[in-house]
Amino acid sequence: MDQDQPIGPPLPDWTPPPIPKRESAVGRFSRIVPLDPARHGRALFDAFAEDTEGRNWTYLPYGPFARFEDFDDWLRSIAAAEDPQFYTILREDTEEPAGLASYLRIDPVNGSIEVGHLHFANNIQRSPVTTEAMFLMMKRAFDLGYRRYEWKCDALNAPSRAAAARLGFTFEGIFRQALIYKGRNRDTAWYAIIDSDWPALKTAYESWLTADNFDENGCQRQRLGELVSGASPRI
Repeated sequence: MDQDQPIGPPLPDWTPPPIPKRESAVGRFSRIVPLDPARHGRALFDAFAEDTEGRNWTYLPYGPFARFEDFDDWLRSIAAAEDPQFYTILREDTEEPAGLASYLRIDPVNGSIEVGHLHFANNIQRSPVTTEAMFLMMKRAFDLGYRRYEWKCDALNAPSRAAAARLGFTFEGIFRQALIYKGRNRDTAWYAIIDSDWPALKTAYESWLTADNFDENGCQRQRLGELVSGASPRI
């Protein structure tokens, strides 16, 4: 209490974390590497083209891209940006580019960072590749010293909201009429993991990713949702 007014807890030892370096991260199923349009562009375009209806682009502010030239121009326009900071997701078994992800709204002063601009090829959606990729990105953020890791999406994007819950993010509310994109309104659903949530979630992810949790066909024996249940608060 200060002057009979409630205030937040002091953070006397707080040191702002660094902005993430453009470095790779390697797991059992996936690899995260800095986006390189010359190396990854054609393979990403071909992988994304399997989504023939363009449904995976609906809730993103750009795309779909009918021509590789347009897609390549877009990749080159974002590859060197500091924020968002884009990465390519590779399948570790084939080393083929199969997805994009980024850090954005990078705020070292307050220790907050967001993961977003997620776009996964059909062949890695709802697979260990994408789950591990998300783990690798959040692990790096918390290892660097960030205290808040955010996930935001269109409130009508049911698959993204389900993914956030499955990955252990806590739902924090909806910001009404937060954005306009593609000529339409977006109410934004906010989710986050904070540093006090992270130790239990990290243990859950590491348990889920062990070789023993997958049978000879690569099917999970225990679901991640079961392991993360109760690891972070629900408000």
